[in-house]
Amino acid sequence: MADSKREIERKYEATVDTRLPELTRVAGVAAVDHRGVMELDAVYYDTEDQRLAADSLTLRRRTGGDDAGWHVKFPVAHGIRDEIRAPLSDTLPRSLAALLRSRVRETELVPVVRLHSSRDVHHLLGPDGSLLAELSVDEVRAVRLAGGSGTAAWTEIEVELADDGDPAFLDAVEHRLRKAGVKPSASASKLARALAETAPRDKTVPKKQRTAKKTAPRPRTAGDHVMEYVRDQITAVVALDPAVRRDLPDSVHQMRVATRRLRSAFRTYRKILDRTVTDPVGDELKWLAAELGIDRDQEVLDERLRARIAELPRTLVLGPVRSRLRIWSVARRAGSRRRTVGVLDGKRYLALLETLDALQAAPPLLPAAAHPPEDALPRAVLRDYERLATRIGHALELRPGPDRDLAMHDARKAAKRARYAGEAATVALGRPAKKFARRMKAVQTVLGDHQDSVVARDALRTLAAQAHAAGETAFTWGLLYGHEEATAAAREQELPEVWERASRPKLRAALEG
Repeated sequence: MADSKREIERKYEATVDTRLPELTRVAGVAAVDHRGVMELDAVYYDTEDQRLAADSLTLRRRTGGDDAGWHVKFPVAHGIRDEIRAPLSDTLPRSLAALLRSRVRETELVPVVRLHSSRDVHHLLGPDGSLLAELSVDEVRAVRLAGGSGTAAWTEIEVELADDGDPAFLDAVEHRLRKAGVKPSASASKLARALAETAPRDKTVPKKQRTAKKTAPRPRTAGDHVMEYVRDQITAVVALDPAVRRDLPDSVHQMRVATRRLRSAFRTYRKILDRTVTDPVGDELKWLAAELGIDRDQEVLDERLRARIAELPRTLVLGPVRSRLRIWSVARRAGSRRRTVGVLDGKRYLALLETLDALQAAPPLLPAAAHPPEDALPRAVLRDYERLATRIGHALELRPGPDRDLAMHDARKAAKRARYAGEAATVALGRPAKKFARRMKAVQTVLGDHQDSVVARDALRTLAAQAHAAGETAFTWGLLYGHEEATAAAREQELPEVWERASRPKLRAALEG
């Protein structure tokens, strides 16, 4: 069984002769409890090409201390990491291996570095005796286990904030350390420093090397910009995989968005990327987005219905409404979550990740990719706009009802694609593309809320029928159904005005320069 801990810490350079300042002079510190020295022995694992280290991830098996076991650390922000722990065992627990699968795939994990640390621990305590932070002075010895046999040794100070502590407290500790001449570490982690300081040195480089002749940088092409966007989305898919497995908030949504952006880029920039290569990949991305949607759509629906119930006066919530919604939601989400994790564990998904790697390594660029971005990209974006305009016009011609609902859903998908097209071109085209994407997003939002009301009404009919069959009043479910009907009508009335702003000729003219 793995558990998670948010680690907020800072590291500082030190020597064996470094003397700690009087830490009770740090604001909020009433006492310092010296806990003694503990011996920690950790072996760090990675692939031979160090894929984990490249993404600032660490995997280690550590003995000693009060948290012996297997640890995986994911970067969250500077100085902040999520540490996932599993009990000590001879082999890597499956729960942690799954979190690394999107990076590692089928590649073997091997020991790369061994770190032995003599840790002198001090607890910084508040006036009530509560732990504010743990400060340790670590004497570290590193031995390279793969890709060389180098060794290194150093001393560092580490200050880790207590659980639920105020990060501002670390600023006060740092101020005190700096006054004593202690400087922040140049390395983000012990592993990063160990890898750098134990790396093999190339002794074959001649002392005097000819200075390479400087050449002017090649102008960036349309293909450069599109592939940069494609790489960003592939990186997002890989990075979000462990977050989805951990069921972190909004992770499924963000991963699904990355797959859709990637597929949209393939379709929008089909004059730049060879469709014979990208179409099959797009089909697999469509499959993945649909699988992720099973869990995400239920999540969105749950949030919407809970919010609608919370808005009602208590006198209008009749019967066990919240309980019935909770039971219905848990039953549907439990199955969808199992399916999502199963997809991420499947061979089809891993094959897709390998294909995306190959696409990055050998971009399928067409001759138009060599054109300047200001020539090629606007044409692609405006093709998606024209597609959206046709669908909006069709939807507005229909009378309210199922046919219009379907037409507005189709328009919503087109608006999303146009928005993504603008976002992908923003780096190259600047403010006009950014403004275009923002206007397309406004259209997408109106259409999206309309579609969410359609889905919510289907769910409310089901819940009302279940309540009725169980002998409960269906009054509240009917009331909520009426609210959703009103919401859909309001979005239909709002659409023409939003579309008028998004379809102004000046917006498109600015894209073309």
